[in-house]
Amino acid sequence: MKDAVLESKKAIVSAIQEKMTNSQSTVVVEYRGLTVAEVTELRRSLRAEGIEFKVYKNSMSQRAAEAAGFNELTEQLTGPNAIAFSDDAVAPSRVLAKFAKKHDKLVLKGAIVEGKVVGVDTIKELSSLPNRDGMLSMLLSCLQAPVRSFACAVKAVADKDGEAAPAEEAAAE
Repeated sequence: MKDAVLESKKAIVSAIQEKMTNSQSTVVVEYRGLTVAEVTELRRSLRAEGIEFKVYKNSMSQRAAEAAGFNELTEQLTGPNAIAFSDDAVAPSRVLAKFAKKHDKLVLKGAIVEGKVVGVDTIKELSSLPNRDGMLSMLLSCLQAPVRSFACAVKAVADKDGEAAPAEEAAAE
């Protein structure tokens, strides 16, 4: 019986470790003082962005962080914590920081972003970035700008040549 419990705990630790290493972003928050309705609202907004939000025992999370090589994060894993995992490097920071502005009881504690442990300041900086679709549209507009400018220049030259031609014909008659 004792061995079965120990094996199940090891499995949970390895699952947390795998999520920490494979996710683009892992954010640790303290949710002390939030009502059930507020936590439900938070989970709903995270789920809409494809973010997994879990509550684990701190001892298991600490062991997983140490096993994954994120020893700096173990200091933040005290108290009632929840961890958000995502394949998007910006989404958890954006959603959680936005929620924390409305609900001051949600405290951002630390994160792992693209394999590096970062602090609250970096989380807040990331939260100001747009989502993936917004970034892609900004990139596309930057890529289209030179083509659009060239097309406008060619059109202006064509319009100028088109206006000059009838005037020359009239003068020739």
